[in-house]
Amino acid sequence: MQDNTVTIVGNMTRDCEIKEVSGGIVATFGVAVNRTWTDKASQERKEQTGFYDVVVWGDMGANAATTLARGDRVIVTGRLDFQSWEKDGQKQSRVQIVADDVGPSLKWATASIKKAVKKSEKTVLDEDF
Repeated sequence: MQDNTVTIVGNMTRDCEIKEVSGGIVATFGVAVNRTWTDKASQERKEQTGFYDVVVWGDMGANAATTLARGDRVIVTGRLDFQSWEKDGQKQSRVQIVADDVGPSLKWATASIKKAVKKSEKTVLDEDF
């Protein structure tokens, strides 16, 4: 069995964009992941940044949209999803992360947790617990 699981930790590059589609609610946002290292030959500090699109379905997408904002440090676990299409005769493609779980990183921040409760197909946030 092949495993297609990825976990990233990085900063959100844009607020969640939430849409209702035929499959339900979907939220999308971007995450920038920085990698730093020291070049052994020159002793220079190097940095590389990767940018990833994240897709979050259902109630978790709605919760992400109401909880997270641009600049927040997040942890995303999910699977890689490859998409390809043709536009104006040109082949286009992208790899995105379809999230299984999303949360704030507590390495340099704190978070206030609110329990989400389903009430007749709408997600409502309860009081702090």
